[in-house]
Parts: sequence; structure tokens; C-alpha cells
Amino acid sequence: MRLLPAAAVAALAAGLLAGPAAPAHAAGSVHLAKIYYDSPGKDDRSNTSLNGEWVRITNSTAKSVKLTGWTLTDAAGHRYTFKTFTLKAGKSVTVRTGKGTDTSGTVYQQRAAYVWNNDKDTATLRRADGSLRDTCSYNSTKVDYKNC
Repeated sequence: MRLLPAAAVAALAAGLLAGPAAPAHAAGSVHLAKIYYDSPGKDDRSNTSLNGEWVRITNSTAKSVKLTGWTLTDAAGHRYTFKTFTLKAGKSVTVRTGKGTDTSGTVYQQRAAYVWNNDKDTATLRRADGSLRDTCSYNSTKVDYKNC
């Protein structure tokens, strides 16, 4: 009988206890793709710093999706509601915290204060009817972003 080294046994046990990896977003969805929650540099509440934190939403479907009335919220209840907006097939939109002029690829919450906590938070994307579309959570100060 061959015995495994203790490190191999521990690694194997950790893998079994952790369970299977979370599945990637299925093709054909509108989903949260990335949260950049700790803007680069000092948090000085400048518009540049505020716009350094953002959430990217991706449409991996083959059709355009109307996001009008959809909401993006954090755990504290800060809410951004999409105005008239259509996300084209295969495209992404970045929702920035600060002020700016909306385009087809970037929209702005028009806020003067940060939304996303630098240590932990949860982004929630809901359809216009209030039904849950996607969530993405993070709990780390070691990196500034989370790929969802």
C-alpha cells in the first residue's frame, strides 16, 4: 500500500471539501462581469476617483436586450436605475459611480460619493420587473476588483 504525503492528503481533502467550482455564466445571458470596487489612488472623492470604481455588465446573448428600468444595487441599497438603454448582442456596458455623459458603452450614476466598499460588498442586477438577474460578491482587500 502506498501512502500519500501529508501535504497531498491535505490538498486533496481541501479540494473535496470546497466542492466543484462555480460554473461560468452560461452563454446567452446578461450578467455582471466585473466589479472594480477600489478605485486607483487615494479616495479623495474627486470625479476621477469616483469613476475609478465601476461595474461591467455583459450581454452574451445573440440579441440586443433592453435594460431600461433594470437596477444595479449594492448591499447598502444604493441603487442605479437604467434610463432608456439597450445593450447590444455581445457587448458590455460599464456603470461608473461618478458624473459623466452616458454613451453606448458607459453610463454614470451621477454620484458625489462612493458606492462600492473597498473590502466587501454584493452587486445585484435586477430586471425592470424586479426579478433577480445576477449577483456578484467580494470579500477582499488584497485586490481592487472581482471578476464575476
